Amino acid sequence: MSDPAAPPRPAAPQAPAGQAVAAGGGSGPAGPPARWGLLGGTFDPPHCGHLAAARACRDALGLDRLLLVVANEPWQKVPQRSVTPAEDRLAMVEAAAGLVPGVEACRVEIDRGGPSYTVDTVEELGACARAAGEVPPSLYLVVGADLVPSLPTWTRVDDLRRQVTLVVVTRPQSARAADPPGWRVVHVQGDPVDVSSSEVRDRLDRGLPVEGLVPDAVIRCIRARGLYAVGR
Repeated sequence: MSDPAAPPRPAAPQAPAGQAVAAGGGSGPAGPPARWGLLGGTFDPPHCGHLAAARACRDALGLDRLLLVVANEPWQKVPQRSVTPAEDRLAMVEAAAGLVPGVEACRVEIDRGGPSYTVDTVEELGACARAAGEVPPSLYLVVGADLVPSLPTWTRVDDLRRQVTLVVVTRPQSARAADPPGWRVVHVQGDPVDVSSSEVRDRLDRGLPVEGLVPDAVIRCIRARGLYAVGR
């Protein structure tokens, strides 16, 4: 998922169940809604910090599924730097997600195409559940504490906050920031994995090791696809 503010876009069309994210894990019409976490990003590349946040939220909130939502076109980053093609980023996320039960790669934004906006993804996932005859899941939007100040600038933020519970991942010993007004908020303490995708890209570009920062399965994917000039 990629934000912040952009011109309003029409609601995403109702995709058939299974087209963008596999159906299942939800509840039938009479059952309670499933609990899904959404952790979106460019994932260029995914690293151990992403998995630590996913695992912490899955366990703390008792989520039925946690989706790592790969942004198709992170429009605010494209003008600033070259972004790895979406299908390559998805392949890396699939490799990472396979390491944590209950965590899945999600290509809904890639299939939708164009710039990626969180509110469109939330609405599309609900439409998929209804098309499958299921109760739409309760959605928990996972963000790092550093992103909270930018939330007012996100696209159609009023629509978004009505449809999700915001999950703020904080580091141990970090001061707890004030909750953004108007949101349903829960806080989850994440493991202190000090790594960023930009740091990983820089190390790969300089031929430095990234073991311990990036899961081994992702490193193998990077090498197999020749990403970040590795193995060239």
